[in-house]
Amino acid sequence: MVEPNTDFMMPNVNFFGPGVISKIGDRAKMLNMKKPLIVTGPFLRQMENGPVKQTEASLKAAGVDYAFYDQVEPNPKVRNVEAGKQAYYDNNCDSIISVGGGSSHDCAKGIGIVLTNGDDITKLAGIETLENPLPPLFAVNTTAGTASEITRHAVITNEETKLKFVVISWRNVPLVSFNDPLLMLDIPRGLTAATGMDALTHCVESYVSTHRNDITDAQAIQGIKLISKYLPQAYADGHNVEARTKMAEASLLAGMAFNNADLGYVHAMAHQLGGQYDAPHGECCAALMPTVEKWNIVSAPERFADIARFMGENVDGLSVWDAAQKAIDALQRMSDLVGIRTVKQLGAKPEDFELLAENALKDGNAGPNPRKGSKEDIVALFKEAYNR
Repeated sequence: MVEPNTDFMMPNVNFFGPGVISKIGDRAKMLNMKKPLIVTGPFLRQMENGPVKQTEASLKAAGVDYAFYDQVEPNPKVRNVEAGKQAYYDNNCDSIISVGGGSSHDCAKGIGIVLTNGDDITKLAGIETLENPLPPLFAVNTTAGTASEITRHAVITNEETKLKFVVISWRNVPLVSFNDPLLMLDIPRGLTAATGMDALTHCVESYVSTHRNDITDAQAIQGIKLISKYLPQAYADGHNVEARTKMAEASLLAGMAFNNADLGYVHAMAHQLGGQYDAPHGECCAALMPTVEKWNIVSAPERFADIARFMGENVDGLSVWDAAQKAIDALQRMSDLVGIRTVKQLGAKPEDFELLAENALKDGNAGPNPRKGSKEDIVALFKEAYNR
């Protein structure tokens, strides 16, 4: 039974297309930002004429002052959130602009969360736990994958427990997002693959989620079609502007879909791999997806047959079950094509699977999975993916 959605969440304004990064300053001025904290990583800040430098130029042109927290780590940690909060206070900031991929956006959301909802973000894990609004938040996106620039999810890693947790709240949705594909031309091939497969996972999990609806279906379907066509092209040639633009569009559609339809066991399990082994999130999703979705087929075979068609598979004359299996084959083929590592290659250890499975079932993304499993089921899925 598909649960009806009564709301649809996304930023108030989404700027999309080549050159939209130039609009940041005017929009910040329009919203009376006096001194935003730019949240980013050290590499992006150092890039000559990169997204951070272009953000600075736009803010300066509009006469908007700013400060920096530029120590965001991949899979942002609680320590990053705490340090960013201190930077916000030290520089008398009144707003936040994240520049980067999912790590920068999630860290920025985390900073906003602890500024207004309590010092210990680990106590706020879960769904709609936030009572107070965050400071005004912009998100300047530089990868085609996580879609964190438009979503209500803030994914943070507790470095002490190695547990990756999620704070899911409508209050986390940025006010304004910027998706400029020209910022993505120099993304390394491995990051292109990982983020692109993350976007594909968002589409697939949204399409089979028990929280799906007709609106999210439309976004997921178009996202799957675009990624199937353009991810290999963007992977082969990062300076293919058309491919980068279409992947940015696909990522945006995927974010719209899962922000409202939610996700499933692939993400719930991937968060545990990422937290335990500090592995790239998109690769964790891609390495798990064929195994988990094959297990899910029994719950929605027609949906998986649809996914096979959306990915360009010829399913004429096949039974629904055989067509559904074609979807799993296509997902694995795409992962192989763009060089995704296996669960074993990502550093997973079988002796950890019991703990990972237990935590996966507690993850906020587990609920809408179309097939419900036990801890033993999740352990078995980890083992199967490990042995692929």
